[in-house]
Amino acid sequence: MQRVLVIGAGKIGSLIAGMLTDSGDYDVIVADRDPGVATRVANGHWPRAVRSETLDAMDADAVAACLTQRGCGAVVSCLPYYANPPVAAGARKAGVHYFDLTEDVTSTRAVRDAADGADVAFVPQCGLAPGMISIIAAALMSQFDEVDSVRLRVGALPAHPNNALKYALNWSTDGLINEYGNPCLAVEDGREVELQPLHGLESLVLDGIEYEAFNTSGGLGSLGESYAGRVRSMNYKTLRYPGHCVQARLLMQDLRLNEDRDTLKRILERALPETQQDVVVVYVAVSGIRDGALSERMFVRRIYPAKVAGRLWTAIQVSTASGACAVLDLVFGDADGYRGFIRQEGFSLSAVLANRFGRYYAADGDPTLAMTEMLTEKRT
Repeated sequence: MQRVLVIGAGKIGSLIAGMLTDSGDYDVIVADRDPGVATRVANGHWPRAVRSETLDAMDADAVAACLTQRGCGAVVSCLPYYANPPVAAGARKAGVHYFDLTEDVTSTRAVRDAADGADVAFVPQCGLAPGMISIIAAALMSQFDEVDSVRLRVGALPAHPNNALKYALNWSTDGLINEYGNPCLAVEDGREVELQPLHGLESLVLDGIEYEAFNTSGGLGSLGESYAGRVRSMNYKTLRYPGHCVQARLLMQDLRLNEDRDTLKRILERALPETQQDVVVVYVAVSGIRDGALSERMFVRRIYPAKVAGRLWTAIQVSTASGACAVLDLVFGDADGYRGFIRQEGFSLSAVLANRFGRYYAADGDPTLAMTEMLTEKRT
């Protein structure tokens, strides 16, 4: 049985801990700087025991000591992007596999530096976007003789929006602001370029539902670097309901709150609700030459709330945690095949979809069942 340290006992960390322990193959320790939060997650009625640990993740030596003393084989950072570099440094010092959920470009570079020459795997940008979106895109591109364009679109949305932003705060506020405020990587004319966030607005209709899409930072992951010179254009945009982008621009740019992110964070967390009734929309479209003809291939999925380990979890939790757990499981299943810095597009989509954790991406779930479970679930 492999022992894994999950740092960060929030929305995603708690489900990763639950998924891994529910499999019966992982012994999980949940760590957080707040001992009450870690204990609450550890005592979350899991089918098997989960232990808790109080840990300051900004102290690389403390992370390394915890990993070594507890005999862990891997660490999963479910922390805000700025906390990942010291966790990666601690993992390198302890000689254990490292995984995180970041979309941040700068922190990923720090992880890459920590991975240089390592005998274990350093796998940043797990989860949804980047993460599964990168794995899906690489699989579609492999079906073409020549790739022309790649469009990646992901939205984590309330099922029933009812405010001006048509949005609910089910994800990290720091991560959301980072995505809306930082430069966005893309490929244009075969070269990697930077684009402005909250620009490139377009409309998209999927199964009769209208969305808007616009540039956000981080979702492309390392795909631009991997495929620059091999595709004409590639870009990542976030999906929202129509009207969201203009409101986000008002906050971030017109009111200049991108320059005062602490204030913006307080505003968003005070005004926007969380919801248990959400949906994650994943859309990847690749066009190019296949068997001598211009062709297009698409991957479209909707992920809904689901029951895991006897509890109901939101779509954003399920889509992020399942992707992270799947790649972790694949690394442990072939430790010699994964060493040093590992890009998400290096994982096989077929292997992920066949994986016990990645199965949530194999087909759309039943939204009626998911909503019924929510309405009948008893709070504990």
